[in-house]
Amino acid sequence: MARMPRVCMCLSSIKYEMNNKAVNFFTLFLVSSTLICCALPALFVLIGAGATLASLVNALPLLPLLSQYKIYITLGAVVSIIIAGYLNYRTSLLPCPADLELGRACMRARERSRRLYFLSLAIFLFATALTYLIPRFI
Repeated sequence: MARMPRVCMCLSSIKYEMNNKAVNFFTLFLVSSTLICCALPALFVLIGAGATLASLVNALPLLPLLSQYKIYITLGAVVSIIIAGYLNYRTSLLPCPADLELGRACMRARERSRRLYFLSLAIFLFATALTYLIPRFI
């Protein structure tokens, strides 16, 4: 009877980590959209590649439309990063299975998830600085 909660805890841990992985990929997608809609045009203007920006707008006609909603896209990315960070923290507190092979897989999944989260955070910080901070000083 004492083993049943431990098995349930391990299964809920695996389910929780799978949900965490989905949230991390969603966060990466939102952060990448922030990079594409807002930071990429600012980067091209910053380095003097206006012709490249013009051809990019010609190839992607929805880019100016996305740039109109850059605040909402950035806020969505912030909320997603906060949720992913919280889920990564909660997952790090859950136990991994006692089986050696499953335990290693659990730890690899956690490390991969943590790296994906920090990659998303780095892209977001770069895009936010390039979109909102650097243009104020130039």
